[in-house]
Amino acid sequence: MSKSKLPLTKIKLLNPEFPNKSTGIINGQSSGLLNWNDIAYPQMYELYQTLLSNFWKAQEINMQDDIKQWDLLSDIEKDVFLRINTQLASLDSLQTPTMSQVLDYVTDSSFKAIFAVISQQEAVHNESYSYILSSLVPLREQNERFNQAKDDPVVQKRNQMILDAYETFRENPTPQHLLELSIHSVVLEGIYFYAGFAFFYHLARQQKMLKTSTMISYIQRDEMQHAYFISQFVRILLAENPELNTEKNIAYIYHIMEQGVQFEKEWAGYILKDIKGIDLTEFESYVEYLADKRLRQLGLSNHYSVEENPMPWIHVFSDEMINETKSDFFEQKSRTYTKVSDSNGFDEL
Repeated sequence: MSKSKLPLTKIKLLNPEFPNKSTGIINGQSSGLLNWNDIAYPQMYELYQTLLSNFWKAQEINMQDDIKQWDLLSDIEKDVFLRINTQLASLDSLQTPTMSQVLDYVTDSSFKAIFAVISQQEAVHNESYSYILSSLVPLREQNERFNQAKDDPVVQKRNQMILDAYETFRENPTPQHLLELSIHSVVLEGIYFYAGFAFFYHLARQQKMLKTSTMISYIQRDEMQHAYFISQFVRILLAENPELNTEKNIAYIYHIMEQGVQFEKEWAGYILKDIKGIDLTEFESYVEYLADKRLRQLGLSNHYSVEENPMPWIHVFSDEMINETKSDFFEQKSRTYTKVSDSNGFDEL
């Protein structure tokens, strides 16, 4: 049986006979003790520090201005606002336990620490959506909206792709399934949120619900870091495990990215169709632009070749959201990939 299909085992908490610096991110040897000054990929400490510097709490944002503005929104705007809010919460609800589970099978303690921080940040995001809702509508309507998100067939369709990959890993944790989970996580973190973000930024450019848009900008800043980290995790996983670095898996990455793009376009057409001022054709190009960014972060070539951001007004709200970890610490070992640089990997949104 291929090594990629052999089950991963949960890592023991302590292995005194092994070195502190892990010999691999999976199936390696590591004592379990984390000395940040002695890790296999030293730049992980920089990323860890960046994630910590992003720390925030929903309660730090005073929602009083948005509460006053809420009744001034149109019925359509209110409906879309609440539906997007709970849909985004449903995605973050998947990430918190999934990231926690992944760290049980990762050998390298520095990666474990980062997965733990990501899991915690996803919990904060989830809470923030609840905080927004509690500021604007009574509990009964909050519950109705969460049930609506569970029952919505368009939401179910786009979430099912992610759920299938996550549940497959939960039931059968292998290197191959970890790779597949990671690619789906990049789609979730790096593509699936953006129709919702665009709506909130659209309100903000009209000076509506600015406190909500501030919170969304904090969430986006975190999600971009998460997508960056998981992309680097994939690249290291493929380099350290050549049996995973196959043409079939590269084709799989492109296929899942295409599916994610299509589902995000469908969601945008469904949820934003009645919102004046958002050009859906423009947004579809924007999703393709984001997908190419994620592919470059994975060390792969563009698929859609959308050279520039077709929604420049989003710059006003996202300049500060760009992933600050621009240094590429990953020494490329595979002919399949090219080294990421500022010019081909981390251009601004």
